[in-house]
Amino acid sequence: MMRKSLFSVLTLGLMAAAPFAAQAQYAYVGTYNPNGEGVYRFQVAPNGALTGKTLVSTLPNAAQMTLNAQGKVLYVGSESEKGMIAAYRIGDDGGLTLINQVSSQGSGPVYLTLTPNGKHLLVANYVSGTIAVLPVNTDGSLAQASDSKQDQGPAGAGKPAAAVEGSFAISDHNGPHAHMISTDPSGKFLFNTDLGLDRIYQYRLSDDGKLTPNSPAWIPASSAGAGPRHFVFHPNGKTVYLVNEEASTLTRYTFNAHQGTLTEGATVSTLPAGFKGTSFAAGLVMDKSGKNLYVANRLHNSITHFAIEANGTLTHKDDIWTRGDYPRTLTLSPDGHSLYAMNQRSDNVTRFNVDNANGTLSFSDEYVAVGAPSQMVITP
Repeated sequence: MMRKSLFSVLTLGLMAAAPFAAQAQYAYVGTYNPNGEGVYRFQVAPNGALTGKTLVSTLPNAAQMTLNAQGKVLYVGSESEKGMIAAYRIGDDGGLTLINQVSSQGSGPVYLTLTPNGKHLLVANYVSGTIAVLPVNTDGSLAQASDSKQDQGPAGAGKPAAAVEGSFAISDHNGPHAHMISTDPSGKFLFNTDLGLDRIYQYRLSDDGKLTPNSPAWIPASSAGAGPRHFVFHPNGKTVYLVNEEASTLTRYTFNAHQGTLTEGATVSTLPAGFKGTSFAAGLVMDKSGKNLYVANRLHNSITHFAIEANGTLTHKDDIWTRGDYPRTLTLSPDGHSLYAMNQRSDNVTRFNVDNANGTLSFSDEYVAVGAPSQMVITP
């Protein structure tokens, strides 16, 4: 009887522990060769620490990624001359199994995102200046593009007019360079930034993945040579914040949900007052509350913290040293308690604790060695 009771207790204990084990959270970091060898998997501890570094894909220059909503499929862009997108199934242990690969319809895929309904993967190809819409099959695999577009127009100004004194932040204003692509929250309207042409393109997206230029088809960047890069929608669905790479500025836009168009508002610097010299603004993230916005500055090597006021205006709160060099992107943990900086040139990822009362960042004293990190995504 004692043996049976003990067996029952152990069995119940194992059954109780099994669901917890299945809920392990994983982070994936995409990298650039040769310092980075592909995609690395980490297990995320409850406090946000990253452990158990494992190389799970050797796809060349696997620098761009996005996850499906369930956290079961990872899409990875190989930022190469003949751009390729790979779909991977995520196992219970966080391992990756290749489902299939398709063309990105251009060269140098630099941004991937899924539409809100998860039925299409959107790709921006930086080198060729093209964008593509890839249908997602029920098993997570990708079909060939349902549509693609080539950005066209005269190159933007060679020198950023709004940059700070002494800036030589001049790059790639020599033709089209699509840098980001994403829809509005409804999934009916689509935008892509082109750094080389200083334009923000506006499209309508049909249910079958076809793109139709909106009216107007594009709007100019907030200043000559600004180099529009990445943008985020506020949770209210009415405001968009867009970071300009060469100018190191952040521009607020009002979104017309009926027409699907943007109207330019105020622009602020992403650098501290008094800074002079060269820096390139990079990735940006917003917390779920819509009250805090963070921007990475490369060369200045900082994270700028903005508070978002009730009327949408921005208040510059702080500038935090990333403890690394050339932060390319920032990632917030799903619970909002940790922020990670991908420091490309110093080959490390640094983690910051987020004060959820006011959005303030504090360094966790944790460095993770990763060669040339570009982007991180975290499972739900």
